[in-house]
Amino acid sequence: MPAEDLLAPSVATWSASDGPLVDVLADRDPADLALVVGLLEGEEPWEARTREALESAGFDPVELLETHEPATSAGATTLVRMPRGEQAARVLVLVGLGSGSPADLRAAGAAAGRVVRGRAQVVVLAPSSDETGHAALVEGAVLGGWAPSRWTDGAWAAGAEVAGEVVLVGAEADVVERAVRRAVATLVARNLANTPSNIKNPSWMARQARTVATRSDLDVRVWDDGALRKGGFGGLLAVGGGSATPPRLVQLGYTPAGADDSTPHVVLVGKGITFDSGGLQVKPPEGMLAMKTDMSGSAIVLAVLAACRDLEVPVRVTGLLALAENMVDGAAYRPGDVVTHFGGRTAEIGNTDAEGRIVLADALAYADAELDPDVVVDIATLTGAARVALARTMAPVYATDDDLASQLGAAGETAGETLWPFPLVAAYRRALESDVADISHIGPSVGGGSITAALFLREFVGERRWAHLDIAGPGRSDVDSGVHGKGGTGFGARLLLRWLEGLR
Repeated sequence: MPAEDLLAPSVATWSASDGPLVDVLADRDPADLALVVGLLEGEEPWEARTREALESAGFDPVELLETHEPATSAGATTLVRMPRGEQAARVLVLVGLGSGSPADLRAAGAAAGRVVRGRAQVVVLAPSSDETGHAALVEGAVLGGWAPSRWTDGAWAAGAEVAGEVVLVGAEADVVERAVRRAVATLVARNLANTPSNIKNPSWMARQARTVATRSDLDVRVWDDGALRKGGFGGLLAVGGGSATPPRLVQLGYTPAGADDSTPHVVLVGKGITFDSGGLQVKPPEGMLAMKTDMSGSAIVLAVLAACRDLEVPVRVTGLLALAENMVDGAAYRPGDVVTHFGGRTAEIGNTDAEGRIVLADALAYADAELDPDVVVDIATLTGAARVALARTMAPVYATDDDLASQLGAAGETAGETLWPFPLVAAYRRALESDVADISHIGPSVGGGSITAALFLREFVGERRWAHLDIAGPGRSDVDSGVHGKGGTGFGARLLLRWLEGLR
């Protein structure tokens, strides 16, 4: 098996057809073909068009329901192997569509994608739905059809053989193409997050960013530790000071065709802790095992920038990857240290295991001072408090602007990546007062840890419109199920792309 390209994950070749199902099936060998058909919940599981399409392909819909009793709940699958006969496919996959909502269609797509892994040809009969529903079905199928890459024989290999060719009958080609590109961005973020930390470090991530810049025609700039020191990025230097692999800051820039000075400018900032030991306040062993994914925010930002040109995002986008490894040695930063961030604001260190906000502060301050953005959004696996509050299925969103929070929330609903608005409680700011610095970087351990982390970050964005996504919960999955593989989920990549696509 050839080595896997982490920045170009293996997915099926997708296309769309608006012709009749029987015509799409006509030129294909039934022995090599899997046909995927959905069933709705309710008294009449077959839609009229679905029933007619099946009959045209040589299937008896009534007999299928009587002999196999397939479930119609979202994501339930029934595999039917047909004997040689007049049917246009030897393998029929019946998948439950639930109510037919986008969420149910995404679950159905994921289930179908898992079932048809490794098949050379797959034809999917699209259910009656709008563009959002068809996109959800395709995204689910791409994500479900993928399994995490594996490191074997000194190289990456695909975790599963994906389907070869997939045709979605009854959908628009542009809808299918864009859905696949968004799903691939999620897979790129997952691949980067799942890379072991003995392979992945700040300079490795910077090399991936350079490769993405070349492939996607992006501007790129990388600060090494010397440039960071000269530029006054004290947060990155402090967190990375205990590691044998120095920190990096990466800037990627996308400009759409025809852009001018009036084109809105968005800055995305991603936390990139390539491994988090906790620093001198070392994590317990069980808390350290998953810390290779603590750079998921930077992986998501990189994946989003990689997709901007193909999706023709209409605004200028700058991505900042704040990269460091939080380790322990004689040069590691300490509790009680005072760090001087980019721009001169100082922070007193309260806990070396709250390192993410320290590197983000440098990048946010730089964005505010040097990039003149219209809006700034950061994304990070930041606090255990967020995971305790909302578990693994959704993430808090904090924003200085209610309209911005609503836009991101709506994009999340469309993408199946749910955000829940959390408040920037002004009274909690007092918990960040310091006797020796401009601000303390954490508050007392009395609760509200996700809120005080967001309040700390807000200090570094000036008067910019800003939002913070704390993906500590949904950024990782403990199981291989539904749209998720075990490990990094890439939560936020499709959400941010949907949001960016809709900006003007």
